[in-house]
Amino acid sequence: MSHPPTYDEDDPFLSELRSVCLGLPGTAEVQAWGRPTFRVGGRLFAIFESREDHPYAMVFRPEPDEHPALIQDDRVYVPKYFGPSGWLAIDFTAAPVDWIEIAELAESSYRLVAPAKTVAALDARRREA
Repeated sequence: MSHPPTYDEDDPFLSELRSVCLGLPGTAEVQAWGRPTFRVGGRLFAIFESREDHPYAMVFRPEPDEHPALIQDDRVYVPKYFGPSGWLAIDFTAAPVDWIEIAELAESSYRLVAPAKTVAALDARRREA
């Protein structure tokens, strides 16, 4: 059974998040649970979430050692369903969005699940830049 979409294509922040996530090697956008999810090697690393209490957010998997500091940030919350597995979300409406920070959080999440060969391609691309 497919879930109805919980977002609109013209939602604020969605095109920017797509650009960040799909700019990483080997990534794909997959519709799941009614929302855009971003994956590498079939594994989830980011989700565009829209809920009543947090209209626009990115759900991501933080580095375990960064989790305690991130959760102290007023923009960051524990998302429903993914929170028990250690995932966090950052609310895009809580403050002006720093897209460099969002790119860093997305990349950290990506690195936790991406195949080693794909991470090596990202590192090689960074060295060439």
